[in-house]
Amino acid sequence: MAADVLVIIGVGGMGLAVLRRSGAGRKVLLADFNEDLLEVVHAAALGEGFDVVSAQVDVSSRDSVASLAATARELGTVTGVVHTAGLSPVQAPVEAIWKVDLFGVAVVLEEFEKVIAPGGSGVVISSMAGYLGGGGLSAEDLASLAAKTADDLLQLPLVAGIDNPGYAYSVAKRANQVRVQAASPRWGARGARVNSISPGVIATPMGQQELAGESGAQMRAMIEGSGTKRVGTPADIANAAAFLLSRDSSFITGTDLLVDGGVVAAVETGGRSRLAG
Repeated sequence: MAADVLVIIGVGGMGLAVLRRSGAGRKVLLADFNEDLLEVVHAAALGEGFDVVSAQVDVSSRDSVASLAATARELGTVTGVVHTAGLSPVQAPVEAIWKVDLFGVAVVLEEFEKVIAPGGSGVVISSMAGYLGGGGLSAEDLASLAAKTADDLLQLPLVAGIDNPGYAYSVAKRANQVRVQAASPRWGARGARVNSISPGVIATPMGQQELAGESGAQMRAMIEGSGTKRVGTPADIANAAAFLLSRDSSFITGTDLLVDGGVVAAVETGGRSRLAG
């Protein structure tokens, strides 16, 4: 009997939490660009009793992602793919953000569409930044971000005209959401589903870097104004991913699940209140 394969791309805080929440009883393929981190997480997972293998991947390279998808298919029946890999504005310049957060997600969707099994599910980690900073894109820009092939995305005038890392990140994350929408009928033709999750501020190394950066004060203010008034945990995201990977969400595809503690709701409510006043 073929193994039930779960692929986790990006083995930082969220990826590790997904492994621990959804990896038991499955063959898990762990993938990351950082070989040292991958080795540490792989060893820890084996020590905790998970059935894991690992492979380095560079999501900014189609050949590398295609090779990872082929490896996953060789391991068994690919029933789950969770893509958590990404760069934040404090970690990387605009060009790298485009390559990893925009092109990388697009090419993962395209390549794993070829190997996902009937009944399978994909989850892409986007961000609440797609609602906040990326919410003002025109219908034409959104259509291009959703429909262009991955290889054409980096040549879009919109992409070429942005030189601010924070805005590039927001646009890339909004693109993740609409690309998942556009991919869902194609994944559906294979009997599979695909959705995205937009986390708020999460207590991962990336999240902590953002809180310590230039936008940290603004982020803390948004958290304080939210309904939960707390930073999220990797487990919060892993729980949402587990739901979207499971049969409990069998009627959900092509959508984005906002897991932000109520930050976007508070920001949008405050904006409407100011307009009403």
